[in-house]
Amino acid sequence: MSTPNFRKQTAVFSVFFCLFAMCQTFPTPADRDNLMKLEQLEFTGGNLLSPGKELQVNDILKKIKAKEIAEGMESGKFPPAMHFFRAKELIEQSAVFNIIRKMPKGAGLHLHDYALLSVDWLVKNATYLPNCYICFMPLGGIRFNYFLRSPQKKLANCSEWVLLEKHRHQLQNVTEFDNSLLRNLTLVTENPEEAYQSQNMIWKKFEDIFVVAFSLISYAPVFKTYFYEALREFYRDNVLYIEIRALLLPVYELNGTLHDKEWSIMAYQEVARQFRHDNPDFMGAKVIFSAHRKENNSEMKTSMNAAMEFYKKFPETMAGFDMVGQEDAGHPLWYFKNELLIPAEKGFKLPYFFHAGETDWEGTSTDENILDALLLNASRIGHGYSINKHPVAKQISREFDVPLEVCPISNQVLMLVTDLRNHPAANLMAEGHPMVISSDDPAIFGARGLSYDFYEAFMGIGGSKAELTTLKQLALSSIKYSAMSVQMKVETISLWLKKWDEFLDEVLNMFDRDEL
Repeated sequence: MSTPNFRKQTAVFSVFFCLFAMCQTFPTPADRDNLMKLEQLEFTGGNLLSPGKELQVNDILKKIKAKEIAEGMESGKFPPAMHFFRAKELIEQSAVFNIIRKMPKGAGLHLHDYALLSVDWLVKNATYLPNCYICFMPLGGIRFNYFLRSPQKKLANCSEWVLLEKHRHQLQNVTEFDNSLLRNLTLVTENPEEAYQSQNMIWKKFEDIFVVAFSLISYAPVFKTYFYEALREFYRDNVLYIEIRALLLPVYELNGTLHDKEWSIMAYQEVARQFRHDNPDFMGAKVIFSAHRKENNSEMKTSMNAAMEFYKKFPETMAGFDMVGQEDAGHPLWYFKNELLIPAEKGFKLPYFFHAGETDWEGTSTDENILDALLLNASRIGHGYSINKHPVAKQISREFDVPLEVCPISNQVLMLVTDLRNHPAANLMAEGHPMVISSDDPAIFGARGLSYDFYEAFMGIGGSKAELTTLKQLALSSIKYSAMSVQMKVETISLWLKKWDEFLDEVLNMFDRDEL
């Protein structure tokens, strides 16, 4: 255990020992204040020192936050306690959210390739390109494809292919049609509890959305533009760097040419370089090559060999390896132990960023993924929702500084938790456990960038105890735990500190503290 933590715990013990064992006196207000301060020191960001300007902004933020919490208690409408689909409009009216949007958030470290960019862009741009066809499925689903000439072959369980340009000309209400396309690309609905009555049901819809999105994004011209626009959306949300989980599925040209995984990595690299050239204060992007957890052992072996090859060939762009898909419905990590040990057996260091413990079930193989992720030397753990049920895993994660990638909105929408005040990360944040905040699949949840998830973490998971230093710590942690090189981390922190100082000035200029 580190010396600072030991000293803090010794101090806490001393207070209790004096109050309840030796002193035999009533606790004074000073005793209580000291105890509160000691507990605050443990909280995420609680041990960060704040210069004068930060203290002023923190004073402003605390007053605004307290007001919004009080309003939520009185009205019964507190956004973190509500489903995000209902809370989003209230969040956007929040002064706290407005401050968080302006804040430099560091890095987004848990994101998925086809759910990065608001689906409005896909509908308003990708589906309006020439040669875009659509087919309709019996239960309301859709698929897209781009053809050089009118296709002859139907897709299984789908209607004849229809040229979208021609189809729109025949419609009386194009806006309503486009809105129907949007509904096929997000989970957003007015009555989520009625629409999605079980985790399996919502996951089925969730995974189908990825198939619909893929049918648009897998067209090469869309693929590159989509990623560039996604970087722009995160950049506008004051995110400096991102890492994406990518399956690296085939991408095709209009003439039918299929591109392989290596082409996709090179495309990501090319787009990230171009975006950084256009926006020098954006630090870049990396790819975590991902396989689906429903693969068999032979397929996983192929994926592992490919991951090692790509990591060696594209060190600037490849960050490591993960598995994606619903944990409860796929194979556990230990099922692939032989394949996952291939790099170590070859003396090859391949970083792992495993999804683990994204479940409410206790004692299942999915729940045990938390332990196996640590056993397999994961650099970060995606979600780690069930870690509080595993005290040993929790201790290892803390002692070896393996952070959790906490995605509040995703955990709520995918039905792990209803009220974000009850999210397991509330306990972790109170203990200063290593973590980062990310948004998982913002496009599918109707969010953008990282700000909505930072808001939910700050207002709901952190509650009244989360202060400006909490936001600062979460942002700095996202840089620290990224897959960037040491030199790149130094440059990013330097840039972040500059933007942080500008952010503090902007907040001070926005508010008159005497009027709060």
